[in-house]
Amino acid sequence: MAKYDVAIVGGGPGGYVAAIRAAQLGLTAALVEEERVGGLCLNWGCIPSKALLWNAELVRLFRESEDFGITYDALRIDLGKAIDRSRSVVDRMVKGVEFLLKKHRVTVIAGRGRLKSAKEIAVEAAGEVVEAEHVIVATGARARSLPGIEIDGRTVISSREALELREQPASVVIVGGGPVGAEFAYFYRAYGAEVTIVELLDRLLPLEDDEISRQLERAFKQQGIAYRTSARVGGVATANGRATVAVSSAKGDEEFVADKVLLGVGMAANTEGLGLEEAGLALERGFVVIDEQMLTTAPGVFAIGDVTGKLMLAHVASAQGVSAVERIAGREPPPLVYEKLPRCTYCQPQVASLGLTEAQARERGLEVKTGKFPYRGNGKAIAMERTEGLVKLVVDAKTEEIVGYHIIGQDATELLAEASLGSVLETTPRELGWAVHAHPTLSEVVKEAALAVQGEAIHFWTE
Repeated sequence: MAKYDVAIVGGGPGGYVAAIRAAQLGLTAALVEEERVGGLCLNWGCIPSKALLWNAELVRLFRESEDFGITYDALRIDLGKAIDRSRSVVDRMVKGVEFLLKKHRVTVIAGRGRLKSAKEIAVEAAGEVVEAEHVIVATGARARSLPGIEIDGRTVISSREALELREQPASVVIVGGGPVGAEFAYFYRAYGAEVTIVELLDRLLPLEDDEISRQLERAFKQQGIAYRTSARVGGVATANGRATVAVSSAKGDEEFVADKVLLGVGMAANTEGLGLEEAGLALERGFVVIDEQMLTTAPGVFAIGDVTGKLMLAHVASAQGVSAVERIAGREPPPLVYEKLPRCTYCQPQVASLGLTEAQARERGLEVKTGKFPYRGNGKAIAMERTEGLVKLVVDAKTEEIVGYHIIGQDATELLAEASLGSVLETTPRELGWAVHAHPTLSEVVKEAALAVQGEAIHFWTE
């Protein structure tokens, strides 16, 4: 029986990062993975979808090229080649992770891991048992379906099937107006599909600041993306390769007929058949219960990533993995404050946020000030013809700390790193306003929003 300091079940962005960090700290590490390393994010989520969204951006630019003095004849757009490119990007990334694990001398064991105890993992395919002083559960999550709506993988699909779809659908109904729904809506619309989003709550991206959601709705309307909010799907009927979706909303009862129905309504944790409860791990709503140190209710067993249900994002899983391993190595990393971790949606305009929305800040009794600056006041945005969007900062008037950063606009996700550092340092608008930003760059919108908190933005006039 092989024995390690740390054994990790699941090789996604939480698991493989934890394994590499463990090796860096001098711990012996084993990584048990049933499929390819990289998990859902690298193989069937973050990476291939971003490759396709970059394709969508190029398609959109071609369609608008006459505005930039560029004309052409007989434009041909091949969705199949876009899919091929996205898969090649995935393959390159997976091989890179495999190389890093090998160089760090992490033992990678192929097979499905199941906890025999708090210190033992049985690996089914390999037929061996791995023993470790500490175990980390990093088994991730999968796309969730809705009661009464079956994902058949052909007409009714999840994001996984969408990432392999080589034939361009003429029409798509997307159930769920969160990040997954918004990204695929943008992608399919760029390729010419008729797109309708159905969202149960009262706005698209309902977890974002209200002003940001409304701005995205306006942008999507301009792009020709239809949506129904405060809407419920009553059922989906399929026949002859098409689907009829029954929807109830304030507009009444409607039926939408489409080539594809994409479900983007959240994730369910991968906890079945892993021996978790038998090993002493508590589950809540299907997710593994952890404390702020990533410890489960079983001594010496940690859990990280989507399986914990905390904030189901790849970079959060990686941060949790590093935190868990640092504690195993006897260090004391700072606790993760989930509301202060970055959140991104990669449609265009992109949406990026960190911290509290204005409504959340007021609900907590904070005396709130805000600063806003529109993209149309930014020289780089004007030069790019990408002027839709804004930055909104939410400030605690008593402490002057910026407690919320909210951005919608071209490449908004690339502007959020400054917010992440600012959150760690408890930055004030005055400090952010004093920081010199290169001109012309999109990053200037963040500085100007900070100046706007005190009514001192330079490049935009407000009464």
